[in-house]
Formats: sequence, C-alpha cells, structure tokens
Amino acid sequence: MTKMTLDLAKELIAGAEKEAKSIGVSMVISVVDEGGNLVAVHRMDDAWLASIDIAQNKAWTSVALKMPSANLADATVPAAELYGLNTTNNGRLVVFGGGIPLVHDGKVIGAVGVSGSTVPHDIQVAEAAVKVFNHKFLAV
Repeated sequence: MTKMTLDLAKELIAGAEKEAKSIGVSMVISVVDEGGNLVAVHRMDDAWLASIDIAQNKAWTSVALKMPSANLADATVPAAELYGLNTTNNGRLVVFGGGIPLVHDGKVIGAVGVSGSTVPHDIQVAEAAVKVFNHKFLAV
C-alpha cells in the first residue's frame, strides 16, 4: 500500500503552491497521513497566520471523515442534520471547503488542506495538489 511520505507531501505542496501563485494568493498548504498526523505544512510568504491551523484541520477533517471538507457545508448549517458537528472533536472539524482526501487503491492514505483565501480558491489550490497525487499514481 502507498504511504504518505515527506517527499510525496513536498510534491503535492509544490503543485498547490504553483496554483496559488497563478491566482495571486498566498496560502497555507498542509498534508497529513492516513491517521491525520501532520506530514508537512507550508506557509507561503504573507499567508494569514490563522490559516496554519485551518489548513491542518481541513486536512484532518478529510481523513477523519474520508470526504472533502466541502461535503459538510450544507449539512452543518442551522437546522440541518449535522448542525454543530464542528463543535465536536475538540473543534478540529472544518465544515467548509479546502480539505480533500488522497485516495489510492480505494484507501484514504492522507489528505491535503488549504487555507488563505475564499473557499472556491482554497478548493482550487487543494485540487491542484490532488491532481499531482492522481497523476503520480494513475499514470502507467
């Protein structure tokens, strides 16, 4: 089984940073392993300090629930089925986009979390990391 390594995390971060630069936004990019343990975090120059924690928690959320953090947005608004979910797990669950699990052979082996801009930009930059991941493992 493929494992998340520091070398792999660096490749994913490089792909995400390239995308962030292309849209002109400083981001924090985090990569965690299958247990939600931090493998790497990268804060671009002038990225928000608050984004360090947010990016790590987006990645952790995606591993913990095996889904993109964006999938939780509609279900966690007031009166929705999962309202208050973000108050569980010591407040680590993030219920908006920017965290995406990394899946290889049907198993979540880690996740990327991105923070530093609008939710659509965070998702766009996280998707760039996922694209690098998929290209690396789907290319034959």
